[in-house]
This record gives sequence, C-alpha cells and structure tokens, in this order.
Amino acid sequence: MQIERLLQQQGFGTRKGCRSLVRHGRFAIQGQVIEDPFLDIDPIGLKFTVDEQEWPYFEKAVVLFHKPAGYECSRKPKHHPGIYTLLPSQFVERDIQSVGRLDEDTTGLLIMTDDGQLIHSLSSPKRKVPKVYRVTVRHPLDEPQRQALLAGVMLNDDPDPAHAVAAEIVDSHTLLLTITEGRYHQVKRMLAAVSNRVEALCRVAVGGLELPADLPPGQWRWLEAADLERLWSKSP
Repeated sequence: MQIERLLQQQGFGTRKGCRSLVRHGRFAIQGQVIEDPFLDIDPIGLKFTVDEQEWPYFEKAVVLFHKPAGYECSRKPKHHPGIYTLLPSQFVERDIQSVGRLDEDTTGLLIMTDDGQLIHSLSSPKRKVPKVYRVTVRHPLDEPQRQALLAGVMLNDDPDPAHAVAAEIVDSHTLLLTITEGRYHQVKRMLAAVSNRVEALCRVAVGGLELPADLPPGQWRWLEAADLERLWSKSP
C-alpha cells in the first residue's frame, strides 16, 4: 500500500495532505524518515510515527473509551461538550462512532469503532450482549427490590417488562445490574419502577470486556483480537 493512501485510510487527512505530510519529513518507520509518499509498504503489523507520535496500523479502528460525566455521545451535542472532542482528530476523520450511547451524566465503558459490521453486531437486540452497570441509588436497597428487577418491571409507555439478567447488592446503596437491552434511560427507569432513584451510573463491562481500573476518565486504548474475544465471551 502506498504511504499516502495508508495515511489517508488511518485518518491523517486528504490524499494531497498526506502526500505533503510525508514530503515534509513528518513520517517515519522505526525512526527512519521516509519522504516518498508513493513508496509501497506492507501495512500488516506496521507501526509508524507522525510528528514523532507512534501509531499502529489497523484496517478497522476499535477502541475502548472511558467516558467521563458531562459529555454527550454525539457529533452535534446540544447542551454539553461531545465525547469526540476528547479523541484524536484521526479518529474523527475516520468517522469512528460509539457503539450505543451513554447519557451525559453516565460514565464508563464505551466501545468506539469505524467497523460498521461490529457496530451492527454489538447493537443488535438478537445478540443480547450483556452490559454491567454500577448503580448508586438514593434509598437503601433490599432483597424485594433485587427480586423485582430480576423478575421484570414495567416501564412507563412501554408494554413489555424490562428484566435484569443479574442484580448484585454490593452495599446498602450500590447495585451491580446486568441488562441485555438498550432501552431509553433503561437503568434509571428500572430503579424508579422499584421505588428507588439513580444517583450515579457507571457502565463497568460489556460482554466479557471490563473497564480497566488504570484507564482514567476521558482516556482511551486500542482493542486488539484478544480483547474482542473477551468482548464476545459472555454473549449467548
């Protein structure tokens, strides 16, 4: 693959812009500056630098992002900053998208990718990918509330009950809740249906992929093949 085409595919701008980038000595492989934008190279397993920052080559970008509070999962946010302002411009250029959305005040694990097939698979209700939320509530939790969430609760304006796949009371005001659906404000509405109220909400896992303890809010990391295997490991 020609270097200019590779850089364009990886989100570094137009073909013309990438050509200029290379000719100005900003592209290197293993510390060696290459100034020929038409040079053919094998992209598989490639690591390169642009302006001395290293980038791995991925035909499809898949990243795990720790969403902070106060950000909207939208390219055109209405009331708060968008999460895309926290990501490298190359990702925006590649049209990377979040798989599903988290509310402005919800934090935690988001998978973001430019792989349309992966987005469809993870979003499909038929796949029933489990999502685990750490829920902080206003009122003390009890066993009847937990059992009601597992049995299924009715939500306003929704004819079908919403079920939790799992519900673990961690302490008097903290619940680990697992769901496989993605209804509007589902977790908040489910807790309201058992006469409680969500005070804080964090998604801590999707499938078998957990939010890394060492990944601060607003930061991201690449997901590779082994990570994707873990992602599907707890799906039906």
